[in-house]
Amino acid sequence: MYKKFYGVTKNPFEISPDPYFFHGTPRHLEALANLYYGVRREKGFIVVTGEVGTGKTLLIRCLMKELAAGGVNFGYVFNPLLSVDDFFNCILHDLGISGPFSSKGQMLMALNDALLKSHKEGKITALIIDESQNLSSALLEEIRLLTNLETTDRKLLQVVLVGQPELDLKLDSPDLRQLKQRIALRCALRPFDEVESRAYVVKRLEKAGAPAGAPPVFSSAALQRIHANSRGIPRLINVICENALISGYARQIRTITAEMIDEVAKDLRLDVEAAPLAATASEIAEAKGLIRSLLRLLKTNEIDSSRPLNLGGIEK
Repeated sequence: MYKKFYGVTKNPFEISPDPYFFHGTPRHLEALANLYYGVRREKGFIVVTGEVGTGKTLLIRCLMKELAAGGVNFGYVFNPLLSVDDFFNCILHDLGISGPFSSKGQMLMALNDALLKSHKEGKITALIIDESQNLSSALLEEIRLLTNLETTDRKLLQVVLVGQPELDLKLDSPDLRQLKQRIALRCALRPFDEVESRAYVVKRLEKAGAPAGAPPVFSSAALQRIHANSRGIPRLINVICENALISGYARQIRTITAEMIDEVAKDLRLDVEAAPLAATASEIAEAKGLIRSLLRLLKTNEIDSSRPLNLGGIEK
């Protein structure tokens, strides 16, 4: 609705992960290069993590575009909240391996045969899993075992795990140390700094067809407030800019101001940060008294260790 008013031919700030609007910051280009190199060089496991909204799914879309152009076979799992059998069914379907299969063993044999066939034809096969922080430990172990499908000199399946920082914590757990040791490449996406945020907004407007030499759509002060309110997270930048353009069009304002950005951020509640819950003085005093009582009972051996403690009605 605002495209003609601002002289653009596409919506510049859609939140859908469109590779056309990919903005290559050094960190994002490094991550994409690591992914592409790791798959093409058959490194086995590659991991990319990043906070919500930092562009992980867009990175995957760009990777898939490059892999398809390079003749690489790949399967893509975008929702890993699956049982083991459902997971295998998904990847077999994506890789074009037909069933029916009556057991996981049959699925694994079919997958191994297909991977060997691709290897003999000189083709690479990859498995890309988005939202990998949601993978269960059991499923991560199944994925690790998939990398045992190999020849004497290379892995038959390249696995790309992409997820939020919780994935790093999960991979650091002792139960998954075997998987962690197999990770060949690892990188992390970060929010933009202010220079990158400004360049991101300007570049998306250019790609959307904003005419050169026209008055700026966002003032310099507005760009600063966009960065501050979004904290450099690309998805939030898109949401703020999209709403600001709608507001500007409604008011027939050609150049978005800093005040308009702050107003949009407030409407979106992006200016609200969760404050830690502060304990009252009476609660602190009560907690100290409880601790003193427990220490006294421990010293006099009056606590029966076979029974749970009742701390204010909550069993521990």
